[in-house]
This record gives sequence, structure tokens and C-alpha cells, in this order.
Amino acid sequence: MSDNGWTLTTEDVEHIALGAGVLGTGGGGNPYLGKLVVQGAIREGSAITIIPPDAVGDDDLLIAVSGMGAPTVSAEKLSRGNEATVAFRAIEEHLDEKARAVVCGEIGGGNSMTPLEVAARVGLPVVDADPMGRAFPELQMDTFSIGGVSTSPAALADEKGNVIIMARTQDPLWSERLGRTVTVAMGGSAGLAMPVLRGRQLKSTGIWGSYTLAHRIGIAVRRAQREKCRPEQALAPMGASLLFRGKIMDIKRETTGGFARGMAVIQGFAGDSGRVLRVAIQNENLVAWRDERVIITVPDLICILEDETGEPIGTEALRYGLRVCVLAFAADAKLSTPAGLAVVGPRAFGYELEYRPFSTLM
Repeated sequence: MSDNGWTLTTEDVEHIALGAGVLGTGGGGNPYLGKLVVQGAIREGSAITIIPPDAVGDDDLLIAVSGMGAPTVSAEKLSRGNEATVAFRAIEEHLDEKARAVVCGEIGGGNSMTPLEVAARVGLPVVDADPMGRAFPELQMDTFSIGGVSTSPAALADEKGNVIIMARTQDPLWSERLGRTVTVAMGGSAGLAMPVLRGRQLKSTGIWGSYTLAHRIGIAVRRAQREKCRPEQALAPMGASLLFRGKIMDIKRETTGGFARGMAVIQGFAGDSGRVLRVAIQNENLVAWRDERVIITVPDLICILEDETGEPIGTEALRYGLRVCVLAFAADAKLSTPAGLAVVGPRAFGYELEYRPFSTLM
């Protein structure tokens, strides 16, 4: 790595995918298939470069990409692999302007791999930033929207070759509503290009260093596996705190309205023996109660990992009997402002709870 960014190796992609799985808080899709695609592109000669936000000009055109849909759908419905690229090109064509770089719409989970896939196909760098620092289920739930960046135009593309351009929407909530309806019609998952923004907007509203952080987390987890170190110890330098250790005793989950919704119930062991943790899900882990007491809420990160290996577990993969550790990370400061909490705080998800940093609730 250098101040001017770095060109990814297949090992870098491995680490980023693992770290992004942790940051995904259960959502964002499984990065496994995307990781294989990106690593294959590198082996075939594609150079994928991560550049810092200050390497782009203030007037440069940037386009963010991700996937839209429920993780439970993406686990069963394989993509063609070029949906986000098709959406990206559709935006360039709609604007009649070429982009300077690709932006990550969501660092969490499989959406971390989508910009790298697009970059390999279009020959552009990827900016080391995103608007979440984690994963969220709805389009308006990011620092770009919170900072006033328009969510239109936007493009959605499916594996059949269908492309929809949302040329103008009234506000981010309408972009989410219309985009979700289109995605459901496309089979529950689609490639998304959105938002379109200029360099100055990314620098002021984005969360810097997203890929760098995912890379560091991935390296730490792999080192912990080799050295037989506890996941919470390995990730403590990145701000992780242990919330709970236990065994999943029940999982209720359904896909409805384009989201995976449900509740995981975890029976404690080790230091949490005799206690129960409940985790509410909407694609991502949103709120956790320990013995009926709230101990963490969005936008802080609730990460469920395999207890011994530290491998992240997506909400679509939670099942009875898994032994897990639940870690917490503090959300980026841009998400915990009053404007941010109005969009990504617990009330935005329908929970009549006031946000307080998890460190004050534990």
C-alpha cells in the first residue's frame, strides 16, 4: 500500500472479503462468489487499484455500485456476474459522461466485491471509501443521502438483460420504494448503480478508508485462526468489543417485501452462561437484547461470528446449534449525528428506542 493507493493481489481480495463479511453485520450478501470472480479477474491480468478519496478531483464523476435485494435470495439465485457493470454503463450512457472511478455503495458483505468486479470490467480504480462503514438494508440509509447527495439517477439491471433507469425521484425514500419494487420484479436481486456524485461530494459525505479497514480486519481474523487467538482479542485493535458468547437456540426468518426479516435467539455459555441474547434482523442485525435489556442498536455494528474461527455468519446462514460470539463496533460518527440517526437509528426501523452508544448500555 502507499499514499496513492494499492493494486490488489488475490490475497488482498481474500482479506477484504473476510473483513467485509464482519462489517456486513449479517447483511450485504455473502462475498464468497464475488471474491472468486475478482480473484479470477486478477489471475487473468486485470489490475484493480484502490485509490484514496483525495486522489479524485472535486469535479470528477463517480458512480457507486452494489447489489440490491435480500441476502436469502442472493444465496439461492446466482447472478450472471455483470449486472452491476451493466447498470454502471447505463448511467454513463444516460448522462453522456464517463466516470473517473467506481465507488463502493456498501462495504459490508458481498457488496464490497461488486465495485471490484465492475472495476475489473471497466478498467477504472475503486475509491477507498463508502457511505455506510457497514451494511444497511435500504437505499436512503447512507451518509451520501444524509449529506444531501441525490439518489437519482439510478440504474437497476438483472441477469436477463433488463435495465431500468430511475431518471428522477422525489427523494431517497421514493428511490428505495421504486427500486425495491423493481428488484422484487427482477426476481429479488439486481445490480444497482447509485448514486452519481462528484469528487467533492464523496470527500465531504463519504466514510474514508473502508477497504483499508476491511483489509485490516481480514488479516487480523486470519492471524487469529493461525495463532488460535480469540476473535474479540484479534479485533480489539480495530475497536471490537465482545457482547455475548453462546449457541443459537432458535431462528425465525422470512423473506418479505424484498427483505429478510426475523429474530435470532442465542443461549449463553462461558461468561454468559444462563443468559439469553435476542437479535432482531432486517437483512442486517439491528438490535440486541440481553435478558430483555437492550444492549446495542443500529447504527452501531452487531457482528455474529463463529465462536472459534471468527468467520462472519450472514443472517441467511444462521441456524440452530451454531456456536457464536457476538461482537460490537461503534458506527462512524457521520451516522450517529441527529441527521444520521433520523435515517439509520432504531426509530428508522420501527423500534421505539433512543440510540445510545453501546459502550454506555453494556
